[in-house]
Amino acid sequence: MTKRGWMLFVAMSFIWGIPYLLIRVAVRQLEPAMVVFGRTSIAAVVLLVLAQRSDAIRPALRHWRPVLAFAILEMAIPWILLASAEQHLASGLTGLIIATVPIVGAITAFLLGDRTALRPARVVGIFIGFAGVAFLVGNDLRGDSAPPWWSIAMVLIVCVCYGSAPFIVQRKLADVPSYGVIALSLATVAVLYAPIAGVSLAHNHPTTKAVLSVITLALVCTGLAFVVFFKLLDEVGPARAPLITFANPVVAVALGAILLDEDVTLATLVGFVLVMTGCWLATRRSQTSVDAIEDGVPAHAVVG
Repeated sequence: MTKRGWMLFVAMSFIWGIPYLLIRVAVRQLEPAMVVFGRTSIAAVVLLVLAQRSDAIRPALRHWRPVLAFAILEMAIPWILLASAEQHLASGLTGLIIATVPIVGAITAFLLGDRTALRPARVVGIFIGFAGVAFLVGNDLRGDSAPPWWSIAMVLIVCVCYGSAPFIVQRKLADVPSYGVIALSLATVAVLYAPIAGVSLAHNHPTTKAVLSVITLALVCTGLAFVVFFKLLDEVGPARAPLITFANPVVAVALGAILLDEDVTLATLVGFVLVMTGCWLATRRSQTSVDAIEDGVPAHAVVG
């Protein structure tokens, strides 16, 4: 990997490791719908400008049905659930559970007909990864101050959405410019949540910290994140770019501990090791697959 590639990798690892902290801060003052609306509306402005400059909007509009499906599955459903769950969950725990998304992706690929998606090593990885989640959740749900079980369930649904949504892009939007897809998706979700957010805002008086958290979430963790991620894809290819998945939880746990005084216990560390080991086993590719991807074959065309 080049020096520029490493810089982009580190940037993305941090940028997509801090949303859980920002959401946790924002939902202390704002309703989840307001957080989703603020994140999508502000980011949509940035991405729509970039998409218009690259003439990426018209191609995306011609495929509005899969774009809408992607927007709902990647943003509309998971972001409201994530914000609602973090009203009760620690940001670090949320980040660790979300780290299992690649495992969900492997299972989804298998269910969609790719019988090579669950080789023996990957099956072992799935069991280890889910064992790590079970260990984390079981430990967190103990005691009088335990969060409600449905907050955990919400995050698990988010994992299913995140693990499934990319297949819409791979199967229906592979030839559509990414900027157009993301920009229209953000704008669509912003429009959907605008009425709910308007009602919520009338009953909220957010602090400056909450407002700044939403703005940062929109501009840095959504708008800038997609721009940097596209550059990372161009620099290192689709085979290596997803490796940020293994660094994001580290950032989430560290920031939660440093800035929000969240506990990092032995159980947290054990769960982290299990989840990361499971993700690595469940998503690692053979060298043949990696070579084919880097030679220009689409990532979804080579599995195994």
